[in-house]
Amino acid sequence: MAKYLVIVESPAKVKTIKKFLGKNYEVVASNGHVRDLPKSQLGIDVEHDYEPKYITIRGKGDILANLRKEVKKADKVYLATDPDREGEAISWHLSKALKLEDKKVCRISFNEITKNAVKASLKQARNIDLNLVDAQQTRRMLDRMVGYRISPVLWAKVKRGLSAGRVQSVALRIICDREEEVNAFIPEEYWTLDAKFAIPGEKKLLDAKFYGDEKGKITISSRQELDDILQNLEKEKYQVLDVKKGNRVKKAPLPFTTSTLQQEAAKRLNFSTQKTMRLAQQLYEGVDIKGQGTVGVITYLRTDSVRISEEADAAAREYIHSAYGENYAAAAGVNKKSNQKIQDAHEAIRPSDITRTPAQIKESLSRDQFRLYQLIWNRFTASRMSNAEYETTSVKIGAGKYRFHVSASKIIFEGFLSVYTSEDDEKSENNVLLKSIDTDTKLEIKEMNEKQHFTQPPAHFTEASLVKTLEELGIGRPSTYAPTITTLLARRYLTKENRNLYVTELGEIVNSIMKEAFSTIVDEQFTANMESLLDKVAEGNVDWKTVVRNFYPDLDEAVQVAEKELEKVEIHDEVTDVVCDLCGRNMVIKYGPHGRFLACPGFPECRNTKPYLEKIGVDCPKCGKEVVLRKTKKGRKYYGCEDNPDCDFMSWQRPSKERCPQCGGYMVEKGNKLVCADNQCGFVKEKKKDQGNQ
Repeated sequence: MAKYLVIVESPAKVKTIKKFLGKNYEVVASNGHVRDLPKSQLGIDVEHDYEPKYITIRGKGDILANLRKEVKKADKVYLATDPDREGEAISWHLSKALKLEDKKVCRISFNEITKNAVKASLKQARNIDLNLVDAQQTRRMLDRMVGYRISPVLWAKVKRGLSAGRVQSVALRIICDREEEVNAFIPEEYWTLDAKFAIPGEKKLLDAKFYGDEKGKITISSRQELDDILQNLEKEKYQVLDVKKGNRVKKAPLPFTTSTLQQEAAKRLNFSTQKTMRLAQQLYEGVDIKGQGTVGVITYLRTDSVRISEEADAAAREYIHSAYGENYAAAAGVNKKSNQKIQDAHEAIRPSDITRTPAQIKESLSRDQFRLYQLIWNRFTASRMSNAEYETTSVKIGAGKYRFHVSASKIIFEGFLSVYTSEDDEKSENNVLLKSIDTDTKLEIKEMNEKQHFTQPPAHFTEASLVKTLEELGIGRPSTYAPTITTLLARRYLTKENRNLYVTELGEIVNSIMKEAFSTIVDEQFTANMESLLDKVAEGNVDWKTVVRNFYPDLDEAVQVAEKELEKVEIHDEVTDVVCDLCGRNMVIKYGPHGRFLACPGFPECRNTKPYLEKIGVDCPKCGKEVVLRKTKKGRKYYGCEDNPDCDFMSWQRPSKERCPQCGGYMVEKGNKLVCADNQCGFVKEKKKDQGNQ
């Protein structure tokens, strides 16, 4: 009887797949990559047309030895690594490391780890796709070139242990640019005016919002403007000018891609991108379900396609038809994939079997596995369901020249909303539809509610919004979003507080060096174009060496210039006037993982350290002592009083020496402007050039 060997990536899959195949099949795991570029050097021969130098990864010798034994016993070898570029490259490296050239070797891939999918893949065995291998190889080499050539520059200019990355550095720049926008933002005042009307025969009051006048919309930007409007309204009568009834449709959502899953899991479940991917990997590789054994319950988790197989689509419609009713199943052919450029090798993320409901397998999953599976199941089911339908009513109310608007809606057919609602859907409508309202309805004004507001700055990035932005800009791929964010946090370039991502002092320094010396590397458009070229390599339309040949010389030149011209960032060993209270020496500024601190220069004999509080030459507005630059526990910068905790003054923006001429309060720097810290005052002036460091 012929013996077959199936090599997978993860040991977790071995048990699941072995169960589906007969005793003639042996299933073993490679534990990911077995060969890579060496860590000790660049590993790319730039003198000889950029040939990569691959070596066996340290610690993988025993695994390879075991694989070689199994290969000898087998008549045929199936390489069953993940169905993407990375998986294709692992299969190619395995074929080289195990010298499979003389063996019958087939590449198989499956989008879900189910009996049918695994068995079907054996019938559709193919050769290794060398174009996909080349695309992965090119990405790895470009990443290696950026990391290994630029990181030493950062070590020399800032401190050891820092790193640059082709995608990582662009992501850092995007966050830094947003931080600058937030810091430079000046709030603008505006007011809203709501009216409540009594209508004959109705118990509830009708809520209407001020819109403007007969010419169009009016923004009320001051108290004075509001008072003028209120004064004019006092003598006016209110009447219904127009009532429009209609219907609107809310489309069912698309099933999840890697990016949208990460975003939604962050918003709804408060999962980090890393946690989402770890749990999805577990659900894909297989979980032990009571009565069913080990089963992969979702399809492959790294995808940017919203395509669904015909079989899965038909099964979903059949399930929805029986579980919810005929009207709830969407017509065939909806939710076709979008036209955007995607790697459409596999499907969207979906349950491997829609009849396996979250409630059925809840006991077999951990709490977090269940929550993620439920999210995926609900979203996929909703994507195959009918649209939701609303009845809408829009009312225009006139008061002299002024106009108020009322809009209300109610659901007349739930459709997909019976399974899946977004945050927007969950926001309840204030207005109840008033059936009796028409142009003859008499309105009696009951109350006016006015409210002051200030425009808000752009939101700080969260992991979810950063993933969305990277995807929109075409930077990185589904597999890179989570590791990129994880690296930025691990390097302490970013810190995370209440879901928001903030740049640390270290992150600012690294970003400024990258912008100054390697502007192309951190250019969004350049990085997006590079991703597009990698896609063309994967399609076989561009030679991988052409990409590398065009990339490296420019990088090499930029590194050489940077090494010569970049000033070393002075962030350590600056002597201060603070005296060490243990040995009497003047303490120096050192730089650690969390930023600057004071240390005794007598180290290692004297190990005394203190927090470094940088004075900014401004008196505290509350107590008159000095304002210093401080950091939160997580590394975010702020300005506070040196007498903390006795004085609780703090400001996220840098305070100025100059007081507000309008109210006498303190002012803060926002970009090139000085702004009164009191929004109610609202005083703004241009900052003089010599005020930059006040």
